[in-house]
Amino acid sequence: MKLHLLLLFSVFVFPLVEQDTSSVYLFVGSYTNSELGEGITVYQFNELDGTLTEVQKEGNLINPSFLTLSPNQHYLYACTDTKLDSDGTVSSFKIDSTSGELTFLNKQTTGGRNPVHLTVDQTNTYVVSANYTDAGISVFKCNPDGSINPLTQLIEFNGNSINQARQKAAHIHSCNFSPDNTYLFAPDLGSDLIRTISFSNGSFTVIDSLTISTEKGSGPRHFTFHPNQLFAYCVQELNGTVTAYSYTNGQLKWIDSYNSYQTNQDEYSSSDIHISPDGEFLYASNRHDENTISIFSINQTSGKLTLKGHQSTFGTIPRSFIIDPSGNYLIVANQKTNQLIVFKRDVKSGLLTKTDITIDIKSPASLKMVKY
Repeated sequence: MKLHLLLLFSVFVFPLVEQDTSSVYLFVGSYTNSELGEGITVYQFNELDGTLTEVQKEGNLINPSFLTLSPNQHYLYACTDTKLDSDGTVSSFKIDSTSGELTFLNKQTTGGRNPVHLTVDQTNTYVVSANYTDAGISVFKCNPDGSINPLTQLIEFNGNSINQARQKAAHIHSCNFSPDNTYLFAPDLGSDLIRTISFSNGSFTVIDSLTISTEKGSGPRHFTFHPNQLFAYCVQELNGTVTAYSYTNGQLKWIDSYNSYQTNQDEYSSSDIHISPDGEFLYASNRHDENTISIFSINQTSGKLTLKGHQSTFGTIPRSFIIDPSGNYLIVANQKTNQLIVFKRDVKSGLLTKTDITIDIKSPASLKMVKY
C-alpha cells in the first residue's frame, strides 16, 4: 500500500514542480576605438533576479556597433568595421544554444561606409544593412549554415534637410522588415524621410509613393512595429520625439508625435526605441544633456501614446537598451560611462526601478537577447 501511494505521488506531484531549464543570453556589441579588440561580449541572464554572468568575449573585431539575431535564433549578425574611412562589413556568427557561445562564420563588405543597423527577413534568407555615411542599404543572401554571400544588391540614396550640421546628405540609420515580410522601412536621418522599399523574391525596389516625410529637422533614427501589427513607431534623434503611425499594406499614416525628452534642449539626441512584449508600453532613450528612458503607455485601439514618466539611466549616453523576454527587466547600455544598468520593470505601470546590478564594459553600443 505504501509503495502504491509513493508511485502515485511520483507520477502526479513531481511533474508539477518540474523546473524551467531554459536559458537566456545577452549579446553586447561595443566600440573598440577603431582597433581590433574584444567587441562582442556574451552573458547568461537570470530571469529570476536579473543577474548577468559573463560567458564569452569575442575578439578580433573592429567596432561591432550594432547586432541583430536571425528570426530562427540560430545566428547573430554584426555591423563591423564601422566608423572607418573604408567600407564597413557585416559579420556572421553561429550561436551555441546550450552555452550561448559564438563561433565566427565569415564577413562581407557592405559597399559603403559606416553600417549602423541590420535586419534579417523572416525566412532567415536575407540580411540587410543600413549604411549611414554612404547612405544606402546593402543586401546579402544567407547560406544554409548562416554565413553570408557577397553583396547582391546595393541601393544608394541622396537627400538633405534643414539641419546644416547633421543633414547635408542622406543618412540611412536603420532598416526594418514589415510584419508580413513584404516591405522594408528605412528611416533616413539626413533627409527626414522614412523610405519604403518593397521586397519580393529576393529583390528590393524603392517605392517613392509609399515613402513618407517626417517633420523637418526631426532626423528619424530607429523604428519598430507594435506586436498587433497595426501600428509603428519611430524615434527622431534630432528633435527628441517619438512619432506614432497606423500601418496597412506598406502604408504608414501619421497619428501623432510626442516629446521623448522631459525638458526643452538646444540640442537633442534620442536613440533607441522598444515596445514591451505585451504591447502595453513603449520606451525610448534620450542621450544629450538628459540621459533618460521615456516611458509611454500605448492605446491598443488608436495607437496613441500617453507619457507615464522618465527614468534616469544612471550613466551617460544610453545608446541602446533592451527588454528581456519575460518583460520583467530592462537593461541599458550607457556608452560613455562604460556600463550596463539593469532595471526592474513593473509590468502593470510600465515604470522602472534601478537594481543594484551594474556591469562594467567598455563602450557598449548594441544589445540583443535570446531565450532557448
